[in-house]
Amino acid sequence: MFSLPATGQNPARLDDLFDRLEQAEPADARRAARDIEHAWAQSGSAAMDLLLGRGRDALEAGDSQAAIEHFSALIDHAPDFAEGWHMRSVAFSRVGRYGLALADIEQALALNPRHFNAIHGLGVILEELNQPDLAHRAFTRVLAIHPHHEAVTKALERLGSQVGGSEL
Repeated sequence: MFSLPATGQNPARLDDLFDRLEQAEPADARRAARDIEHAWAQSGSAAMDLLLGRGRDALEAGDSQAAIEHFSALIDHAPDFAEGWHMRSVAFSRVGRYGLALADIEQALALNPRHFNAIHGLGVILEELNQPDLAHRAFTRVLAIHPHHEAVTKALERLGSQVGGSEL
C-alpha cells in the first residue's frame, strides 16, 4: 500500500493560499481556489496522480462506474489522500448512491476539514434529499472558507425562501 503524509501537501503553503482566498476579491479568489484545488490534487505519487486523472477523465466522459473503480483503486492504495475520497463521492452522487457519497465526504472531511468542494458536495446532496436547512448550513460553511464560491452563493439564494431566508 502506498502511504501519503496526513495532508499530502505542504501545510504552510496551503495556509497561505487559504489566507489569500479569505481576503481576495472575486477574481483573485477564483485563482486562489484553483491553486488550492491544484495542491489538493497532488498526491506525491505519479501512480496515484494517474489514477486520480483517469477517474476524473471517466467522470468527464460520463462513465461514473469507471470513475468509481479508478477512485476506489486510488483509495485502496492511498487511503490518506482526501481528494480520492472527495472525487469518489462525486462519482457516487452522479449515480444516485447518496449514502456512499456521504460516507466518502465524511472521510474526505476527516482528512481535510477545509475541503470546500467536499462541503459543497454535501450541500448539493442534502438539497437533493430535500433537507434544505442542512443544505443551507453546509453551503454557509463553504462561504466561511471560500467567501466568493459562485455555485454556493446561487444555492443559498435558491434555498433562502425554503429556510425562511434567515441565517442558521
